[in-house]
Amino acid sequence: MEFIRIAALAEIPEGEVRAYDTPSGRVAIAHIEHRLFAFGDECTHSGCSLAEGKLDDRKATVECPCHASVFDVETGEPVEGPAADPLPVFVAREEGGWIEVTTEPAGEG
Repeated sequence: MEFIRIAALAEIPEGEVRAYDTPSGRVAIAHIEHRLFAFGDECTHSGCSLAEGKLDDRKATVECPCHASVFDVETGEPVEGPAADPLPVFVAREEGGWIEVTTEPAGEG
C-alpha cells in the first residue's frame, strides 16, 4: 500500500473536513475524535464538494451541500438523500504531524 503526504495535521482542526488534490482525484479528510477519515470529495449524486458540506462528528457523517445526501465517512456508504452509490474511501494516517493517504481507494490495487 502506497501513501502520499497531503497536509499537515494542524490544517484540519478537530471536527472539520478539508479537501486536497491527489493523483486519485480530490480527497476529503475528516478529523473526528483524534481519527482521520479519507473519502472521495465528490458527492456520487451530483458531484458537489463534500468538504463544503456539513460534518456531523457525533454520527461520523458528512452532508452534501447541494441535495442533502449524507454519507458515512468511515465506509463511504450513503445513509440519506438522493445519492445511491458509495464514495471511494482511502486509508489515512498521521505520521510525524503530517497526514498521509493511500494512492488508491481501500479494497483496490
